[in-house]
Amino acid sequence: MMEAFDPDGVARPVFAVDEHYDALDEPWRAYRRARLIHVSVGVLGVRTETGRWVVPQGHALWLMANVQHCLSAAEPVQLHSLYADADAAPLPAQNVALALDRLAEALLGAAGDLPHDKPVDEPTGRLLQVLLDRLSGLPSAPLALHWPRDPRIQRIAEALNVNPAEPAVLDDLAAAAGVTARTAARLFVKETGQTFGQWRQQLRLLVALERLGAGASVTQVALEVGYGDVSSFIAVFRDAFGDTPARYFR
Repeated sequence: MMEAFDPDGVARPVFAVDEHYDALDEPWRAYRRARLIHVSVGVLGVRTETGRWVVPQGHALWLMANVQHCLSAAEPVQLHSLYADADAAPLPAQNVALALDRLAEALLGAAGDLPHDKPVDEPTGRLLQVLLDRLSGLPSAPLALHWPRDPRIQRIAEALNVNPAEPAVLDDLAAAAGVTARTAARLFVKETGQTFGQWRQQLRLLVALERLGAGASVTQVALEVGYGDVSSFIAVFRDAFGDTPARYFR
């Protein structure tokens, strides 16, 4: 594990650091710069007040400046964190996950090897600018789950987060949360941008990503997230992520 340091204490407008953890349960924190978190080994869980992400190897997440977030990983994970001032980089308008290509990964690795406590010389400045330009053109990845704010449907969301395989329909879940199914359905669309069914499927897929990345078998994961038919799980996974579970983590 790397020694803790305060990124807000670094004077440079753009810099990167390497991070290595055997496991991770980072407390809530926010930084004055935007933070790109790239996963080079393992699978990372990220939470904000309004969202959840599961970031597997080869992907990254942009978090905007001053956004409270916490990180978690049950297995060893290696990260590159890039910090950037708003006026120093072409930043996205909101938190977003990215699928990185080999060039972006190589540039991030090189940036992480550079000292962040020294002034930026010309070669370093060119490398960082190429990296930022490359990142701005990469495609987003469907790794987000919008988290509801209304306490009534938060209770439903938390119950499903604890047990993604829960088979109960919305009528039963809503009744247990003290809200009508009609109201719960309306609030899911209003607060997450998805129907309840779409939201639950995305939750199951992200939990599946996390567990597959930790080494669980496809059959085991399919059952754990509520699919009695492994073929159906593989089809849904492929539609969402563009590949089968077995190939996704190669």
